[in-house]
Amino acid sequence: MTDASRADEADWLDEPDDEPAVQPFELGEVPSATSIRRFTAQAGNARGGASIGSLLGSVYYAGISIAISVGVALGAAQSMRASLPPAPEVDQPFSLSLATLVVVVVVALAGALLSLAGRLGPVGAGGAEAAWWLGLPVDRRGLLRPAARRLPLLAGFVGAVLVALLDAGLLADPGLRVARVAATSAVVAAGIVLLAAVGQSAGVSRRSTALAGDVLLFLAPVAAVVLAQAGWSVDGLPVPPWWFLAVLVPVLAALAVVVDRRLGRIPARTLRESGSVATQAVGAVVSMDSRELGRALTDGAAAPVRRWTSRLVTARGPASALVTADLVVLRRSGRHVVQLVVAALVPVLVSTVPELASPLGVLLSLLVAGYVAMSATGEGARRAEMAPILDRLLPIEARTVRRLRMVVPAAAMAVWSVVAFAAVGRWASDVPGWIALGLASTPVWAAAAVRASYRPAPNWAGALVSTPMGAVPTGVAAVLARGPDLVVLGLLPVWIAVLLRTVNPTLLYVQIVLSVIAVAIASSIKTGSLMERLLDAQEQEKAGSRR
Repeated sequence: MTDASRADEADWLDEPDDEPAVQPFELGEVPSATSIRRFTAQAGNARGGASIGSLLGSVYYAGISIAISVGVALGAAQSMRASLPPAPEVDQPFSLSLATLVVVVVVALAGALLSLAGRLGPVGAGGAEAAWWLGLPVDRRGLLRPAARRLPLLAGFVGAVLVALLDAGLLADPGLRVARVAATSAVVAAGIVLLAAVGQSAGVSRRSTALAGDVLLFLAPVAAVVLAQAGWSVDGLPVPPWWFLAVLVPVLAALAVVVDRRLGRIPARTLRESGSVATQAVGAVVSMDSRELGRALTDGAAAPVRRWTSRLVTARGPASALVTADLVVLRRSGRHVVQLVVAALVPVLVSTVPELASPLGVLLSLLVAGYVAMSATGEGARRAEMAPILDRLLPIEARTVRRLRMVVPAAAMAVWSVVAFAAVGRWASDVPGWIALGLASTPVWAAAAVRASYRPAPNWAGALVSTPMGAVPTGVAAVLARGPDLVVLGLLPVWIAVLLRTVNPTLLYVQIVLSVIAVAIASSIKTGSLMERLLDAQEQEKAGSRR
């Protein structure tokens, strides 16, 4: 630094600091909420690097994928409907018509939608939106309108497609009736989400909305069993006429206006919580992580404070403490309890519908319902995989921990097996034998639940494969197969028994042996596949020979 510059710096320091650091300026008008939202979208698009061509290509790709999926599903449903036997002319004492079962499924879907809307908000603001938008001195309605429209539109589209597939595929209704059913389903599905949004703006907790949906989902199969016992059935899916549907549309529009006017009343805390749950759920779906998705939906509607605490009298040591922890997790999750009950009644309902009571239909109902029930029982193991606190603190070997994690799933699946296999036994005219086979297969379900809970995460650092849902790792199929592989291989005697419609001692003995093998496989702490283990062993042998 020269002498002249030092002198200038000294003169500048000696001058009095009379002028403010920030000069006066004119205040402009506060921008509107819509302009802020558009500015945020434009800034994100400018930094995203995507062009209009890539956007149109993605939209085209998604549209073609959805159309192909709907066409394949419709073709499969119609093929299944054509292969179903005709309904018997004489009504059986304990039976349901196929149309009644479709009505029950639609009611259950409505309950699931209400529960999902309650867990997701349905209106929320997550991430940077919640951090920047909610604190601005602008009308919050303009900021939240896209989030308030997103879920009702998606629910209406998915509801119309699903119910139309059920009506056209299973009931084989004509085209005009299917169109009317699809339009009614879209309006009702969007209305359910909008009602949940009105409740959210009125201060109704997300837990209460989710509980209402769970109750409706629980009552649907229970009511079906009662109707089957009473011998009452419907001939077709009830659908209102076009004039009534024209009346429902203005009602739906009025409900949307009510939601729009009440968006500003939703507390910022509720918006942040709903946005956080939705962001976590979307991330889990994109990354194909069913465990993270279950945690997001379960924790999103969990009670923040409990009015009573259990004494945990069953925790008398390390092993019993681990089992008690899994039992408490299952008992406190109402969604998983409802999932268990509904899954137990699915084989009962399928076996009472004459068109579906074939060996293939009963087998599919057992496998699908059993897997749904099995996933509900493994919540304790899934949480342990995410945060292995008890697994590390308790003085128990890792293999023993895996076996102890199977106790609660085994007990829950034993109850499920008694109900489900009793219905299969009634269908096959041998209730004791089928209950024995179901109890013998219980360890397979428990082992599959623990194996699926402790599966490793996909390796996103390796090679990726392009799919309609985005890029996925090459080994994601092998990762997702951990758990279902035990169900497929460990229940081979059940497959054979259902297809042959009989149970014999040989199948029972083979099932017991396969159950023991399944428990041994699920107790292993090695996460790699058999091929990966063989490759690692070869590499170790080569490294040892070089030394």
